[in-house]
Amino acid sequence: MTNVKLKNAAWCMMAALLLTACGQTKQQKDSEAAAPTSGNPVFEGWYADPEAIVYGDTYWIYPTYSHPYDEQVHFDAFSSKDLVTWTKHENILDSAAVKWAKRAMWAPSVISKDGKYYFFFGANDVHEGEIGGIGVAVADKPEGPYRDLLGKPLINDIINGAQPIDQFVYNDNGTYYMYYGGWGHCNMVKLNDDFTGLVPFEDGEIYKEVTPENYVEGPFMFKKDGKYYFMWSEGGWTGPDYCVAYAIADSPFGPFKRIGKILQQDPQVGTGAGHHSVIHVPNTEDYYIVYHRHPLNDKDGNHRVTCIDRMTFDENGHINPVKITFEGVPAQTIR
Repeated sequence: MTNVKLKNAAWCMMAALLLTACGQTKQQKDSEAAAPTSGNPVFEGWYADPEAIVYGDTYWIYPTYSHPYDEQVHFDAFSSKDLVTWTKHENILDSAAVKWAKRAMWAPSVISKDGKYYFFFGANDVHEGEIGGIGVAVADKPEGPYRDLLGKPLINDIINGAQPIDQFVYNDNGTYYMYYGGWGHCNMVKLNDDFTGLVPFEDGEIYKEVTPENYVEGPFMFKKDGKYYFMWSEGGWTGPDYCVAYAIADSPFGPFKRIGKILQQDPQVGTGAGHHSVIHVPNTEDYYIVYHRHPLNDKDGNHRVTCIDRMTFDENGHINPVKITFEGVPAQTIR
């Protein structure tokens, strides 16, 4: 009789442990299912050409205010500690602070150096003989306010057929290069130490054309495992086929041989996915692509929204095609 009672007690204990374990597993699954994500778009409003960067323990996004050209006379910024909750910083730079900029203030590129924060931008949708092009502003804080550094464009002229827009500033071990250009051409220049001008390359050239196959606009560069990943947008920005392609090179000068598309529309989610930047979360192997897309069934070319999705690599270091989502990415703090 005693043995029966002991066996019954043992079975009861095992059953209780199993129930507890099952309950914990269910709770974990429920918790994971309920974990917050950024959602896409990540913040409200019509915003395009997002430049994302990490300053300290904070993620920042600097986009274009995506409205008709004559209304594009200011920039807002957004910051987050976890990729999920974003704070809007309004009017960090506007045409009142940039006397030569009248319209079409586009596509920021941002970087910090020597305790200052620099904000590069395009303005005026410049054509031959007009005033406009790429400007640079500076501030003491990531959220500004920014002030015009030069009082004139850094690059005004059409060189090698490249409209001076869509600049990306890249720090290669203390040497600062800028890739830029629309109209199907991409130039590369070298910036001086205080970003007030350009300096020649070793061969004496100031502007090097580095245009890859199918390039339209929106260059971006990052380095991983000793390789330079050069990325750009293809197609028309108002249309559904706008997309992002890339190349890998051993040098920041290329040559940039096109590998293929990695970001494009999903007719079930959004169209015209392009003009992006990349976040590499410090001290991790996690990469995110920050881009704009058109909402489904919207015919206004200016209606672009900023989104974030995960970017991964295969065993050869090639970028896997990005799945664009409504969910976005999970919360992640910087440690």
